[in-house]
Amino acid sequence: MPDLPTPQDDTEAALFSECWDAVLSYADLCTSGSLTAHQLATEAFTLGMREVRAAASTHVRGAGSRTARLPTIPALLTAVRTTAAAWEADGQGHKLDPELRLWLNSGSAARFTGPPLGRPVALRGLRDMQEADAALLWLAEVEALPLPTVARRLGLDPATVADELDQVRGLFRDRCHRAHLDSPMDAQCRSYARLLDAVTRSAVAETPGDLSRHLATCVRCAEAAACLRLHGGGLPGALAGGVIGWGGLAYLERRRRATEVRLGAGHPGGADADDREEGPGRSRVLRGGLLAAAVLLSALALGVSMMPFGGSGDGTAAAQDDRQPVADPGVSRTAARPTATDSPSDPAPATRTARPPARQKPDPEPQGTSSATHRAGPTSAPATTRPAGCRVAYELDSQWPDGFQATVSVTTDQSLTGWEVSWTFRDGQQVGQMWDATVHQDGPRVTATAADYNKAVAAHGTLSFGFLGSWADANRTPYRFTLNGSPCAVG
Repeated sequence: MPDLPTPQDDTEAALFSECWDAVLSYADLCTSGSLTAHQLATEAFTLGMREVRAAASTHVRGAGSRTARLPTIPALLTAVRTTAAAWEADGQGHKLDPELRLWLNSGSAARFTGPPLGRPVALRGLRDMQEADAALLWLAEVEALPLPTVARRLGLDPATVADELDQVRGLFRDRCHRAHLDSPMDAQCRSYARLLDAVTRSAVAETPGDLSRHLATCVRCAEAAACLRLHGGGLPGALAGGVIGWGGLAYLERRRRATEVRLGAGHPGGADADDREEGPGRSRVLRGGLLAAAVLLSALALGVSMMPFGGSGDGTAAAQDDRQPVADPGVSRTAARPTATDSPSDPAPATRTARPPARQKPDPEPQGTSSATHRAGPTSAPATTRPAGCRVAYELDSQWPDGFQATVSVTTDQSLTGWEVSWTFRDGQQVGQMWDATVHQDGPRVTATAADYNKAVAAHGTLSFGFLGSWADANRTPYRFTLNGSPCAVG
């Protein structure tokens, strides 16, 4: 399995942080287990970033018109689909979701790689837009980020970003209309093209019966109608399904539920106040107090977000998915993955009958992968006058001559609305990339801070995150684990 690419500068480091969760979330939908989700995400992220860098380099050097390309996140999601197809072709299809395998061997999948004029209208329309406009549309409609957050990420004026988004929606519609007219169509589809354009422009226009019957039987015209009709709330689904393909609607639902959780657990300043300031190797989450009502709202939003869902992106609606979301590695998956929605709590007597550090609840946002193979040797927590209110499991997932991958799982006795987990390395190890938390290291002391989407943790729940690290002479288990400054038992 290839290593994740190294960011070339601070800008790319921030980009990696924004994009990795999206890639892992979709990879989890595409695979049959937690470990394979991380493997697929890593391979796809490496492939996608190589293509993104190459496109950016060509754009800088090239002369003439701009090369059509997707924004970074949908480009990386496309790389997940491409990598999954390569797995299927190379005899590794058993690692993939069975429904995805069926789709990959169908004509629906062939449309995404076939002749350009036969590809989905949404894919062609988004690719034909200026990249900044396309990124604004994707972040607002599919990733479901609040507009002030989108404005900050893209360097736009928060006061005018809503108007810009309306203009961009209109541009997308125009590109899709042109793409639909350019598509190979039979005589019947061609005869409805102008009527379809007219009907979808108005929110109050009624669809004639003959056109309605045609849309019920013609997939391509129905796809075009969803892209042309900007009212009614169907645009996000049209974008996700038309650009990603299989699992597009399930991915869309995951991102929306994750945003609902972030907003529900947000501080009085709103979602914007929680946005991270990202830099090389370090991100800070601004914190503030929560009112009691906000805590209740957070718990409700989190509970809703953890309801199972999923389905195939090839249908018209997201079907129920009985698989566990990314963050629920121990329920029905074959391997464990760090669950970032569970986190440590206050000290209450530790009981050995408490549920294992298994991730008991699904997480709406992609979490890192952990393999419950090797557990680092137990260490003793600092002596306290009362039983620790948290327990830590440190798992060494894999190790190679100068590096390793590890997972930290912390079970808490009380609910949390934010968390920081700290520990001390014994042998000078250095943390590189971390997922499901942001990292700061000062000498041997490391602090992992909750991401925006996994701050809330239920009582007796477990939070998890993973990281890649480097080591030299020895790689012993770290010690002095704390949760929000309070010592935790280790073992």
